[in-house]
Amino acid sequence: MLRDVGLVFEVVKPNIDEHQLLESMRADKMSARDSADFLAELKARKVSSALVDAWVIGADQTLSLGSEIFEQPGSVEEARAQLKLLRGKVHSLHSAVCVAKEGSVVWRFVGHARLEMRNFSDAFLEQYLVDSGGDILWSVGSYHVEGLGLQLFSKVDGDLFTIQGMPLLALLDYLRMQGLIQT
Repeated sequence: MLRDVGLVFEVVKPNIDEHQLLESMRADKMSARDSADFLAELKARKVSSALVDAWVIGADQTLSLGSEIFEQPGSVEEARAQLKLLRGKVHSLHSAVCVAKEGSVVWRFVGHARLEMRNFSDAFLEQYLVDSGGDILWSVGSYHVEGLGLQLFSKVDGDLFTIQGMPLLALLDYLRMQGLIQT
């Protein structure tokens, strides 16, 4: 997304175990919204502590169905199970982004979206899993609304970028206010 809007950046992955952190947050009954915000902040702070003078963007997204928080599926079988749980229901996506400098967060934003998955057939689900070619395994909820995954839904309320994983418009506004991109 950042490249598509003309930003030049370097990707530096923080060394964190998101699965373990999410398990801990679940045990502490942290909300999906706060979990996304915590992970985005942790990523941004950890990388910015090591990169002096760099503006570091950290982002994360969680999906909640009631009080249950979903992770990226680890297999097609897990994707199938997730989609069966979401089928015919409304779930929420929480996409957080933080900007950090020298180890401190200087800005943050959390976007929200509500998505209603239609009550699709098992046959449709199986074809969807085949047609996706495994590309959905890195996506919380096992779908991409910018492609075939849009057919899973009957209603979508929210910013497309938030649904795709980062509240990009809010981030761009902040970067402009700081003079980091052209106004």
